[in-house]
Amino acid sequence: MNTVDFALWKKAAREIDWFVPPSAVISNTGKGSNPYVWFPGGKLNTCYNTVDRHALTQPNQPALIWDSPVSNSKRVYTFIQLLEQVSCMAGVLREYGLKKGDTALIYMPMVPEAVFAILACARLGVVHCVVFGGFAPKELAKRIDACAPKIILTASCGIEPKRSIPYKPLLESALAMSNHRVPIKIVLQRPGQVQAEMSYDAGDRDYEKAMKAVRAEGRHVKQCEEVDSEDPLYILYTSGTTGQPKGVVRSNGGHAVALRWTMSSIFAVKKGETIFTASDIGWAVSHSYTIYGPLLAGATTLLYEGKPIQTPDAAAFWRLVAEYKVKTMFTAPTAARAIRRADLHGDLAKHYDISSLKTLFLAGERSDPETLHWCQAIVGDNCRVIDNYWSTELGSPVTALYEGELPLLPVRIGSAGKKVAGSDIRILMEGTNKESTKPNQFGNIVLKLPLSPSAFSTLWENEDGYRDSYFTKYPGYFDTGDAGMIDEDGYVYIMSRTDDIINVAGHRLSTGTIEEILASHPKVAECCVVPMPDKLKGHIPLGILVLQFENETEDTEKIIQELIAATRRDLGAIACFEHAVIVRRLPKTRSGKVLRRSVRDMVEGKEVKIPATIEDETTLVEIEDALRLGGLLPQLRAHL
Repeated sequence: MNTVDFALWKKAAREIDWFVPPSAVISNTGKGSNPYVWFPGGKLNTCYNTVDRHALTQPNQPALIWDSPVSNSKRVYTFIQLLEQVSCMAGVLREYGLKKGDTALIYMPMVPEAVFAILACARLGVVHCVVFGGFAPKELAKRIDACAPKIILTASCGIEPKRSIPYKPLLESALAMSNHRVPIKIVLQRPGQVQAEMSYDAGDRDYEKAMKAVRAEGRHVKQCEEVDSEDPLYILYTSGTTGQPKGVVRSNGGHAVALRWTMSSIFAVKKGETIFTASDIGWAVSHSYTIYGPLLAGATTLLYEGKPIQTPDAAAFWRLVAEYKVKTMFTAPTAARAIRRADLHGDLAKHYDISSLKTLFLAGERSDPETLHWCQAIVGDNCRVIDNYWSTELGSPVTALYEGELPLLPVRIGSAGKKVAGSDIRILMEGTNKESTKPNQFGNIVLKLPLSPSAFSTLWENEDGYRDSYFTKYPGYFDTGDAGMIDEDGYVYIMSRTDDIINVAGHRLSTGTIEEILASHPKVAECCVVPMPDKLKGHIPLGILVLQFENETEDTEKIIQELIAATRRDLGAIACFEHAVIVRRLPKTRSGKVLRRSVRDMVEGKEVKIPATIEDETTLVEIEDALRLGGLLPQLRAHL
């Protein structure tokens, strides 16, 4: 308990409006693998803290901006307008029998109505579960069965730059596969698109008609439901190793306090200022920093329905910054690499005045130094580029630099910053599971309990999975599954997933270290490194490379030889880096993470299980073809 800064969290809790103040900052229940409860005894409502209180004090301040180049639409909602939409949507949900403790599933694109639904659930004390729009029916069915919603909110379609994706047929297929019966489906019919077929008898209800009916009779939900601090706010499913999704549960009290605090201390965003978080609402980053965090702070948040490129070009993000005077932007390194590949010299960015931007945060997967340097060159000296580190389970950064507190600490390229309040990061040495006592020692990254207030309290109806997945391997610690080190000044370096460490002739090497070297080559846009079986050394590193557009026609063998020489120079012959293939693109999840595990299984001759979250599964086929052409696949291997 001596790791908790009681004074800091007591002060942070005062930034939240409580119906009943908490009796303590934290308590130890003595039960379970993670026995800590934040702000016990407190009663609050997260919707009240995000919407109602700001509608009283700054009713005409913009709360939510929606920008959708794919539908050629823009809308701005002030806090008082947001309150009307949310309270009306809550009235709709209440009409269909939803009450405190029930669950609702939201399967929608990046539209304001999805935000209204999320906040309406919070208003009623209903636990929401957002599933990425367009998710395949099989995986959607798993989530329906797992959280057993009383209602599903969806849309007629999602819109991509070159196509639309009908959601209703996907949902109907999922419902046909699932065991759980959902009586009501509320469908948003998108203007200018093919309309979804509706059946009243099958429980289909039109979103706009339902809202109109509540408005006509004034059946808005004017009062927010009082919930306990430890009551669940939402469930967010993340991939599980068994193939069954894991439902991360976020509690109301700790989540609200922590996110409100991070907005001021880490992201330096205040009332009236604008933050743009480029993440789909189906992911944790958007839950925390498109929706809840900014609105808890009374700031303006930008909801973007588009891509970093192709809508219409690689200046899309810079256009948003200039148009809405964005102060802070948060995106994934993958998005930055895509923009860099399409606009290497920043020519498109020069068309926009992005001087309002003071901080660019990157997170989602490891940020390589080359991408960080490029971002810094684009945004200029008046903006800082900050890497930070967290996960779906943790809910907010566990490492970063405080941009809202002076003096500002210097950025160290390659580091994800220092540990932030509430996160006690330790390095456990491989083979001993003892804590490192010296700086710059490579090992397993863990968090000593208690976890930060925003961290998950359990897995939905899966306490055994909660214990076994995160706390059994290192009792008293949360296992992040990552490896890295902490330097002499407390800067944390995330180098790779623990299962991506390469054991080369008895020497443990980080894939992240090799990827840094490869990505620093001016002709490489992005890369990943996986272990490849070797009869003599056990494993050796294999590089999967994507070149800059302007270098795709060059002598690829010459580039690979230059990379081999660079790795020998910077890391030494011990790395045994001798093999690489060049492909057009890497396999990624829809949130931008590179699917190294799938590539590794392919190289090791194992069955490749296509993750449900993959953006485009043909990327794996392209890599398989490149590896087979290079003679780098096991011969006895089935095709994907």
